[in-house]
Amino acid sequence: MTDAAPPDEGTTDDPIASHPDFHQTETRMAILGHPLHAMSVAFPVALTFCAFGADLFYWWSGEGRWAWAALWATGTAFLFGLLAGATGTMELLMVPGIRMRAAAWTHFVIAVMLLALLGPNWGWRLTGYEAAILPWGMLLSGFAVLVVIVTGWHGGKLVFDYRLGTSKGN
Repeated sequence: MTDAAPPDEGTTDDPIASHPDFHQTETRMAILGHPLHAMSVAFPVALTFCAFGADLFYWWSGEGRWAWAALWATGTAFLFGLLAGATGTMELLMVPGIRMRAAAWTHFVIAVMLLALLGPNWGWRLTGYEAAILPWGMLLSGFAVLVVIVTGWHGGKLVFDYRLGTSKGN
């Protein structure tokens, strides 16, 4: 085994780091410098957890109000998820420094998977919100919670580690 020379300062192991657009990561979807995607993801994330929580309370108590709350939380999570997804997709496609990173596409694919869970979960509950909870509604909600954790972790990594989709300031 040979000792490799330490890399020169300013170089990185990232093969795309030398691309001219690599550092062009500032948000294009913002209001007064506040990124729309970052502002809109909080709602579907929180409501996904609320839907699962309401399912658990319904399972525990049998009270219909929890099934009703889960129906509304799931539907609202899906609708706000569509909004967050639209802003995130526009950001991904409009900003070259984001678009060229595989991690951004991973976050995108997992987020689309989340929407593919939230939509049917809501639709299933519209057929009869109390009867829909056990077992399929709760299973869909539980799996959606796991998926939202994974996509949220990836999204947070993009923002906090790479500062993608943020406003750099003047």
